[in-house]
Amino acid sequence: MSLFRPDIDRMAGYIPGEQPQDSGWVKLNTNENPYPPSPRVADAVAAAAKRLHVYPDPLGTSFRKAAADLYGLDPDWILPGNGSDEVLTILVRTFVDAGQLIAYPYPSYILYETLAELQGASHQRIPLRPDWSWNLEAAAPVIRRSKMVFTPNPNSPSGNRWSDDTISRLVPPQGVLILDEAYGDFADTPHRMELLKSPIGKQLIVTRTFSKSYSLAGLRFGFAVAHPDLIAGMRKVKDSYNCDALSLAAAEAALLDQDWMLANRVRIIDTRTRLAVALRSLGFHCVDSQANFVWATHPTSRHQAIYEQLKARKILIRFMKFPGLSSTGESGADKVWDGLRITVGTDPQVDAFLAAITEIVASL
Repeated sequence: MSLFRPDIDRMAGYIPGEQPQDSGWVKLNTNENPYPPSPRVADAVAAAAKRLHVYPDPLGTSFRKAAADLYGLDPDWILPGNGSDEVLTILVRTFVDAGQLIAYPYPSYILYETLAELQGASHQRIPLRPDWSWNLEAAAPVIRRSKMVFTPNPNSPSGNRWSDDTISRLVPPQGVLILDEAYGDFADTPHRMELLKSPIGKQLIVTRTFSKSYSLAGLRFGFAVAHPDLIAGMRKVKDSYNCDALSLAAAEAALLDQDWMLANRVRIIDTRTRLAVALRSLGFHCVDSQANFVWATHPTSRHQAIYEQLKARKILIRFMKFPGLSSTGESGADKVWDGLRITVGTDPQVDAFLAAITEIVASL
């Protein structure tokens, strides 16, 4: 007899990227920012540490005011969370009952599937075309039945971004669209908050993280932006003190130092361009990325072998495979869409990666 809920027994669970604890690795596998956060963050954390004997502000009022000022909104449009993953969990718990449908593009962020299974909701993948575009006609019947549609924009693992017109056609008639902008600061247009004031606004929730552009992956902080009526419902679901005092102080300090974040953004985008050009010269196909990573496939399709040879040299990238669909758009149990996702690191990290992969590709 199992002591677990049947939903837990059935699910595989989400597997995060590798986090080696020993030194000497070139780590390009989990889309962390290779540059440190603003110096203001350490000062803010030190100040907040003097008040750890009292509970943090349960609403994160000071952070919400800073975020609202940045995006031209009222603070009631902002809900802080313990990483954007917690925000996604709050969303599912708030809007989706057991048995209701959650849909999402495929390939994309597999955590969406895990969150649906935890809630006892049904879920359905909406296959993307080989060029990573939506087949909107095929998607429409699924979207009509959905209570929630997750859309990462830019997408992961591809890094491409979809247009506002496409986004507007993904809103379920009787549900909500979650626009997951974890990588939004690296896109040509850093955010799409104006969509919240458009006709789809009252069914749209934008999620953001501090793990990527703000270099705070080790802190765990994210937030949702939505119409105050939606935020009010989400507040009923969140833990009383879901964000600790240190993360609230750090996030506010990072947000207020836009010059620091934007300077790192420029460095990452420049290196991203150089990385993609070099990979293409080695015969790889690379999607034009709007994120802090590049999705690359090789004509030999020996992606796992390339990953393993890099790992043997203490260079970590992400080998990813998506069963049930091929990169040519064919579906079937025997089909797999796989490839390599490479985080944009510092220039020396990328140089080490390129030197190694040049040798590896020559031996294929």
